[in-house]
Amino acid sequence: MNKMAQAIRYFELNTGAKIPSVGLGTWQASPGVVGAAVAAAIKIGYRHIDCAQAYDNEKEIHWPASMKKGSVGFKPENLTKPDIPSTWKAIEALYDSGKARAIGVSNFSSKKLGDLLQVARVPPAVLQVECHPVWQQPKLHAFCESKGIHITGYSPLGSPGTGTIKKEVLKHPVLNMVAEKLGKSPAQVALRWGLQMGHSVLPKSTNETRIKENFDVFDWSIPEELFPKFAEIEQERLIRGSGFVHDTFGAYRTFEELWDGEI
Repeated sequence: MNKMAQAIRYFELNTGAKIPSVGLGTWQASPGVVGAAVAAAIKIGYRHIDCAQAYDNEKEIHWPASMKKGSVGFKPENLTKPDIPSTWKAIEALYDSGKARAIGVSNFSSKKLGDLLQVARVPPAVLQVECHPVWQQPKLHAFCESKGIHITGYSPLGSPGTGTIKKEVLKHPVLNMVAEKLGKSPAQVALRWGLQMGHSVLPKSTNETRIKENFDVFDWSIPEELFPKFAEIEQERLIRGSGFVHDTFGAYRTFEELWDGEI
């Protein structure tokens, strides 16, 4: 049975653990509303919630960057050179303790992931990165597939409101054409595209109707003849990590350095 026709409710990781294919993103959700959104999502059937201390809505190891010990906030002067191998050792200890059934990284380039694999005793099971029809990351996909690493796509709807109209994923004519043909919303099409590409997705919403709509991506699929249309979409990274690039402070002076040329 091909991916086009499958429900794709979860993916199996290299540790044998299963990751639910659709999760709830909580970035940019204010502390007051995030609790209600999580409660609504669990009631609807979500079993994958994405959160991080860095979002300031939960009382990080989220970018390949480090902050000086004891520093507060994402100020450039707080940035310091990350020691990824020793950080990974600490995460491996969590895996060994049984507190985590799988461990992974976020916002790594193919090069950083390759470097980590050279020193990792327990390889990462998951890489969480920006992934949607306007930033498809085929090179990273192929690399992860060859290493047995699952990709989770954050901002799978393109993080509406972060960019210009040109960057608005949900307004893209290909998505809208497919959505019209299938009688679905552009958001549902973007999410289903991700599942059929083989990665889990983390749509962020605090609106119960949309949380529900974003979960309705299992009993239909994008047909084979429409799928190649997505390959024609012009590509652009929307979440660039500007808080971690500075010409004086930290490890990365340019975006080229942060992403190892994958921009």
